[in-house]
Amino acid sequence: MPLPIAGLIGAGIGAIGSIFGGIAASKAAKRARQGVMSSMRDNQTWYDRRYNEDALQRADALRTMERTREAIAKRNQRAQAMQAVMGGTEESVQAEREAGNEALSNVASAIAADGAKRKDLIESQYIQRRDGFQQQLNQIENNRAQGITQAIGGVAQAGAGIASAFDPQSSK
Repeated sequence: MPLPIAGLIGAGIGAIGSIFGGIAASKAAKRARQGVMSSMRDNQTWYDRRYNEDALQRADALRTMERTREAIAKRNQRAQAMQAVMGGTEESVQAEREAGNEALSNVASAIAADGAKRKDLIESQYIQRRDGFQQQLNQIENNRAQGITQAIGGVAQAGAGIASAFDPQSSK
């Protein structure tokens, strides 16, 4: 009863191909997972940096505050000049200073309120990106599981081919 050598060789090659295909798919999945994990770390770093920024220390806020201070200083100078020329009271100059301080306080409050809105937007973007990365990881794991299943199926099929080559009933 001669063994069908060609069938054994074909089944062996099929098994080896399935094993190497599974290994290659696993390596590719690992690289893809590392890429997504790197992106997740970058996203976390971005979030930590942007979310914890002090709204009053941002360049645009500092510029707004400085312009407001300059405008208030000019108004205070005008009030003092008017008082000197027209003989106004010190109370009117003090009232102008208080109005300027209140305006500066209002600008700072508005900047802080905008900062809170900005934090909400940053958090929303972070969560959206994080969820997208998690979906990518889930897809990588699903693809990896499918690759393993296919590799196992290929090995099992090759094993069945080898077994049938030794089965005396298959040669009849």
